[in-house]
Amino acid sequence: MSQHQAEFPILAGRAILDRAETRRGESDSAGWVEADRLHLLHPQHHPSDHQQPTIWAAGDGPYLIDHQGRRYFDGLSSMWNVHLGHGQTELVEAATRQLRTLAYATCYAGSTHRPAIELAELLTEVTYPSIQAFYFTSGGSEATDSSIRTARYFWRVQGKPDKSKIIARDLSYHGSTMGASSATGVEEFSQPFGPRLPGFLHIGSPDPYRFPVPDDGRSQGEAAADLLEEVILREGADTVAAFIAEPVQGGGGGIIVPQNDYFRRIRQICDRHDVLLISDDVITGFGRSGRWFGLEHWGVEPDIVQFAKGVTSGYIPLGGIGVSARIKQVLDEAPPAGRWWHGYTNAAHPVACAVALATIGLIRRESLVERAASLGERLLGRLKSNLSDHRHVGDIRGLGLLAGVELVADRASKTPFPASADLAAKLRAELMNRGLCTRVLTDIICLAPPLISSELHIDFVADTVAEAIDSIFA
Repeated sequence: MSQHQAEFPILAGRAILDRAETRRGESDSAGWVEADRLHLLHPQHHPSDHQQPTIWAAGDGPYLIDHQGRRYFDGLSSMWNVHLGHGQTELVEAATRQLRTLAYATCYAGSTHRPAIELAELLTEVTYPSIQAFYFTSGGSEATDSSIRTARYFWRVQGKPDKSKIIARDLSYHGSTMGASSATGVEEFSQPFGPRLPGFLHIGSPDPYRFPVPDDGRSQGEAAADLLEEVILREGADTVAAFIAEPVQGGGGGIIVPQNDYFRRIRQICDRHDVLLISDDVITGFGRSGRWFGLEHWGVEPDIVQFAKGVTSGYIPLGGIGVSARIKQVLDEAPPAGRWWHGYTNAAHPVACAVALATIGLIRRESLVERAASLGERLLGRLKSNLSDHRHVGDIRGLGLLAGVELVADRASKTPFPASADLAAKLRAELMNRGLCTRVLTDIICLAPPLISSELHIDFVADTVAEAIDSIFA
């Protein structure tokens, strides 16, 4: 047993589980698994992944606890979203107060409520200075669809209906609805369901590890950004509505942090051709990157920002978009019959807005954005100290509390492991056996610890990753 395993025992958490009441006995693992197999469809569903699923039963700070009482450090903040860890009573109390006061009310035109107004007002203080007004959804995929529809509406209502194409990037992830999956740059999310919707185009990722170094005097970041201009010129600027990009490519790319000059050039290209820039901050928003929102690292402001996940620390579903004053003016000045016909039943749900207000308040009060920046430096530094010389570690990258370790079969050629190596499953098992739950994306270990993590937690994560890799290749 390692030092970290002794400090963070896997077997614990029984007292928390004892407080939970269930329809089955806690020990009836076979019954739970059989009911799951018969009645539940999972995200990215396939039964082969659920022969022996982990049944999560409780959470405690930065830990997840399974139905047998074993504790695991929550190395991905569950789904990049539980910024504040599990069991934050302040968020529970905010939801409870709102449920008792006003559980639901619509925010469709002609109606409003205070939690939505307060949250929109508060967001103007923490988002990009360019952003003035907000629309709330239930999650990130709906936020992407809202961004796309808003960008197209913006041009159409001004008499430019042909300006409708959306440009995104390979290895991007923007969600799983029809519109969001058409923008997503990972074929698996669209190919099984038929072709993407028309009007979606993709350019290469700026991945500093794999993007070719240009030989014409441009920097790597400039060359990667220029791919956008090439497509705009080829298609015609009068047909392109927007470019959508994650500040850090997370769920599809495995924590790809762009070059420092990449987004500045992207902003210039969008301005030059009158194309809206949409920043997908669903993962990078609310302190995850060490800034409130991701593009702040490069001094860039978008026309539309979309968010979800960390806005409520995952305690209740909420997402949304924020738009610039320019876009807000166009929406406000449209004729009533040609209004922005867009909405969801749960848009600006009062309970979700109340939890978001409490979440942002706690992040501010505890200076967790600044903490994410310092802990991120510690995490990246320790990963590099542990693994930089490993023969199968090709790249170690990160920004704030986002980090990725990319494994390769051969460092010199950057050759990935073949699918037959089943590397991801082996790595996940090794990490879980050591008490660390996180995502392995093919051959990239993705890390996004909660913002409330301690220095000791961060060291545990970095050291456990190194131990698991050493074990795999021993």
